[in-house]
Amino acid sequence: MPVDVEKIIQFIKQGDQDTVQIHLDDYNTEYSQCFFFDVEEKERKKQRELEEFRRNKVREYVPDSDSDFDSDENEDQELVLRRRLAATLIWFIRMRLQPGVLRVCLRTLRIISRDRKALAPLITDYAILTLARLGGISALPTLPEEEEAEWGSSQSDITPENETLTHLDNNGSNAQHPTCYREGDDSVCVFAACAESLVSEGVQINPVNVTSNYNVGRETNERKDGVCGLLTRGKRDARGENDEEEEHDDGEVWRKEAMKALCNVIYNSLKAQERACILRLLHGLSERLKDGIRSSSPPSGQFYELRLLFLLTALRPELRIELCQERGVSMLTAALEQCLEVCWGETHEVLTDLTAPPVSKEVTQRALEILKTLFNITYSVHRQEVDEEAVDLYRHLAAVLRHCLLVPCEGEDRKEELQGHTVNVLSALPLQCLDVLLSVRLSEGSKESGGVNMDCVHTLLLFMEKRLDRGYKLKEKLAPVLNLLTESSKAHRETRHYLRQQILPPLRDVEMRPEQGNTLRGKLVRLMTHVDTDIKHCAAELLFVLCKENVSRFVKYTGYGNAAGLLAARGLLNSRGPSPQPQYSSDSDSDTEEYRQAKDRINPVTGRVEVEQPDPMEGMTEEEKEAEALRLINMFNKLSRGKVIQPMGVTTDGKLAPLCGQTRHSAVEEEDEEEEEEDSETEQE
Repeated sequence: MPVDVEKIIQFIKQGDQDTVQIHLDDYNTEYSQCFFFDVEEKERKKQRELEEFRRNKVREYVPDSDSDFDSDENEDQELVLRRRLAATLIWFIRMRLQPGVLRVCLRTLRIISRDRKALAPLITDYAILTLARLGGISALPTLPEEEEAEWGSSQSDITPENETLTHLDNNGSNAQHPTCYREGDDSVCVFAACAESLVSEGVQINPVNVTSNYNVGRETNERKDGVCGLLTRGKRDARGENDEEEEHDDGEVWRKEAMKALCNVIYNSLKAQERACILRLLHGLSERLKDGIRSSSPPSGQFYELRLLFLLTALRPELRIELCQERGVSMLTAALEQCLEVCWGETHEVLTDLTAPPVSKEVTQRALEILKTLFNITYSVHRQEVDEEAVDLYRHLAAVLRHCLLVPCEGEDRKEELQGHTVNVLSALPLQCLDVLLSVRLSEGSKESGGVNMDCVHTLLLFMEKRLDRGYKLKEKLAPVLNLLTESSKAHRETRHYLRQQILPPLRDVEMRPEQGNTLRGKLVRLMTHVDTDIKHCAAELLFVLCKENVSRFVKYTGYGNAAGLLAARGLLNSRGPSPQPQYSSDSDSDTEEYRQAKDRINPVTGRVEVEQPDPMEGMTEEEKEAEALRLINMFNKLSRGKVIQPMGVTTDGKLAPLCGQTRHSAVEEEDEEEEEEDSETEQE
């Protein structure tokens, strides 16, 4: 039987806490799995109407017809009831309530906050500040109506209906606004931080109990490689619906519920995001996080504080700048150290114990939120000039990120997710700060190149291969690690030498095309002809750098056909020597015996030894060969005139340009002469 929302509202007004708790528990149970009220309610109404039709045998049920069951009046009435319930609860939770009653009220508000159309009572300054304070955020401004109606006031102090709340305008003065905003004000901002990319990719954003699996958030309208991306709706939160049920401290439980509701409100409403900026919610949240960092252990509800911080910086570009100015990088680095219980050795060296128990799910979740927010505020740092103080800060952060790459986690999926977000942040940091990834002492079992510890590089290589094999969302998932390895190879000889040994070992199998097989070289060469130009360029650039930007060596390992795209973009199609790019240290590139024996028979276009084919012009006279050549030229010319193909040639600077040479003109003249001869023969007849 459906829950009577009108009756619940009446019980709340009467102040009967026990009855309110019972009925709200029923409401929460019925709607706990509901994420789209308009869709869910529509299906519920259809089912109820279907049962009524069958019971009364009024007429046959038509499943494809919406007109029988849905009316704007009924749908609006249910929406109005949800709004009234939200407004009443915002008033009710300011009273002195029993902890269990407060918890169930906040859970109801969290469920309603999933519905964008019902957010009007929740996006006022009064509601936002109420939820924030219940969530433990204290460093917030006080509104005039809050001074008159202090926490724990009686019912007569505040009336939930037809109230007018005071809002702070952009200048800090007071302005009167009605409780309910227009529905058009509730549009969702689709900006997010990823990166995947780059994000980065986002880079996807998750409100509590609404979506899961972040991907980089990126501003789709602002930049290609920034921090924005589309926000996905309708999925359950990865932490689970009943995680908080295990808590014994009622205070922690309702604080979490308040933060969950606030996260949903901020995520779903552009108006709420604007008001959060004016109310300086970011500042209050930062102070709350700093208090947690100064404590011996982080509070159990810190995950939702970190989630809210991520949402604010993902959805509001100006808040990223504000957080940076408030030393947000330093604060988040300290939070990450506390979360992972980092132990320091020498300068910029974190001691990672690979035999220690894996990091728990809860700790991993907190670390992920910190990394996503770090990417939001650092995604453009690598393009800026940084002073010595900032370089030292980013080196410190890079050392902690190295620990994130190596630390074991519960579950391979969580470990890969942690590594993915770590790679996003590393790719955003200044290149000169990444030397700390290699400046770690060698230990037993360490990978090394030239006496330098390669454990971090080896981990990145394994991560890249895993993403290659998965083949899913390559641009968001793979491009950041490809770019990171490319830039690191340019800056550090040991990294390039180690990666070349793993990706481009000396050639032995010359019978197989470079793009064939399951080797790392084959997988990367296949990407060089990918339909996505960005991922194609990233893969080609990495291989080109591993070849020390030498065209001959690049063609040797990839084949001229695969290499042509990058060579054309760089103007190197007519070059066989090294490009005048960064100078690389000399190292050996000795050919194997198998390659030396087959070198003269290797087709430079395909990059392998081809089976000898019979000469197609064998047995033809010179006149027949010339006629065949002209016929082919005329065929190409027709295709070119029809804009089916575009003949290209290599200019003196090594770049491709449309081919308009003498051969083409001569072919046109030959065709015109043939047409004139046919016309003259027709006239003579």
